[in-house]
Order: sequence, then structure tokens, then C-alpha cells
Amino acid sequence: MRVPTWFRQHLAALRALLVLTVLTGVLYPLAVFAAGRLPGLNDDADGSMLKVDGRTVGSAIIGQSFTDKDGNPLKEYFQSRPSNAGDGYDPTATAASNLGPEDIVDTLPDPKLTAAGKEDENAKQSLLTQVCERSKSVGELEGVDGSRPFCTGSGVGAVLAVFGDRTTDGRVPHPSRVVSVNEQEGVVKAPFVPSYNGVRVEPAKYGEDYGKGLIVPVKGGAPTTPAVPPDAVTASGSGLDPHISPEYAAIQAGRVARARGITAGQVTKLVEDNTTGRALGFMGQRAVNVLKLNVALDQRYPVRR
Repeated sequence: MRVPTWFRQHLAALRALLVLTVLTGVLYPLAVFAAGRLPGLNDDADGSMLKVDGRTVGSAIIGQSFTDKDGNPLKEYFQSRPSNAGDGYDPTATAASNLGPEDIVDTLPDPKLTAAGKEDENAKQSLLTQVCERSKSVGELEGVDGSRPFCTGSGVGAVLAVFGDRTTDGRVPHPSRVVSVNEQEGVVKAPFVPSYNGVRVEPAKYGEDYGKGLIVPVKGGAPTTPAVPPDAVTASGSGLDPHISPEYAAIQAGRVARARGITAGQVTKLVEDNTTGRALGFMGQRAVNVLKLNVALDQRYPVRR
């Protein structure tokens, strides 16, 4: 008796399903689990958890914040780089901001909501303003120059919208109006520059559309190489990076030393002990694991309450 073609096809599909289920659903997971139990790999497989006096304080491969209940940096601890993962360093919501270098114009908040102490959910900071604000805050915390190119002194993006007739190459040589798009009327006393090409610069007004103006970022007089390093003002692609650069650690060392009543040299030695080199000697950059460093600080130089 000849077996129908459709039956043979379904039987072959069933056999393939069973074989693949065993291979990928049983044998492969068991192999991965067994590999994770090998000496030298089991710690990574378990999440690289750090324990102090039997208490888990975090993972060495996931960043975390070191702030008080109000979100203010704890001065006795090194601070991590910013995070866009959920509310910050959330491994269940790992993500980046997805903002690019051309994201330089803010969406301003409704002044009525601001005056009432409410948050405008439609307001949005550009990537440039986020960087400027973070740099200003880090500079104030660490006692260094927080200024950066294309940032105002108040910590927003230094960007103008220039209106007027444009030349064939897109310039506006004789502007009729100039607006500082990230500085809101009623919030700043005066724009970061008083005039542009002889025209008075206005602060931005909520609800006005400046899309028809020529957007002009202004570099300003800040140092080309800022004192606040890039990893202090930008989040990692995953939002979970547990490391900071040695340069960012260096500008924090003095603050941490003062808060703990020890010398900067003692802090610097711990930074060096918790600095890793390039992967395989040539990939990436040297980095400092913030959690391991802060744990070492607490163990060696506990805070005197």
C-alpha cells in the first residue's frame, strides 16, 4: 500500500521537530549550563555578584547609582556614568537614548505647568542639553571647569534659530530675527549671547515654532578638551556599563578623599588597584569598576558617621 505524500511529509516534519526539540531544547541548554559550572566561568554565569559580609551589594558587570533618597550624589562614593536603562541601570530595561549628534533643539516645557510645580510630559531635552547639564553638574560637584563647546553657562545647548533671506549656500548674512531656542523666556534673564550679526538675540517662547529658522550651534569659548570627560556626560549603549574612565575617576578622587578624611594618594592607590587594562591587550580602553572601587573604599577607609 502506497503511503500518501502528505502523510510522509507530515511524518518527516514531526521527526525534524522531535530531533530539533531534543537538540536545541534539551542538549544545548544542558551544555551551556554545564559550561557555566566550569571553574573560572561559574562566577560570570551566576551574575558576577559581589558580597560584603555575606550580603550581596550588586553585580560587578552591572552599574548602579550611588545617590541619596533625593537622587543627590553621595560625596563619599565614586559616581557611575549616566544611564538610560529604565530609571537607571535597570537590567530588565537595558537601552540607550537613541539620540544622535544632530539632536540639539529642546522641546520646552509649558510655563503654566512649571509654575504650578508640575512636570510637562511633552517637554524633552535634546542630547546636547543633556550633555551640557550633566557637565555643569559634574563640574560643580568635583570643583572643576564644567564648561563644554556648544553649551551655555546655564547648562543647555547653545543653539540659535536665525531668520531671514538665505543665500544659495544656505547662509543668512542679514538676519531679521535671532532666537536662542533652548533658553526659555521667563527662565533665563538674558540669552547666552546678546546679539548675532548685529541683531538682538531673543529667548525662546513656549509654543512658537522655530523650524523655519536656520539652526546655528555656537561653539563659544569653552576649552576644546573639557575638564569633564565624555563618559561622565554620556550613557553607554546598554545603560548598564559598570565602568568609568581613569580620567573620570581622577577628577572624583579629591572629593572622595575629603569626604572620608583620607589623602588623595590613598584614594588614587585604590583606583589603580581597581583599574583594568585593554581586553587582550589591545581592545577598548582602560576602565575602573565603580562598584568594586566603592566596596574597597568602605572596607579600607569606612566613612566616619
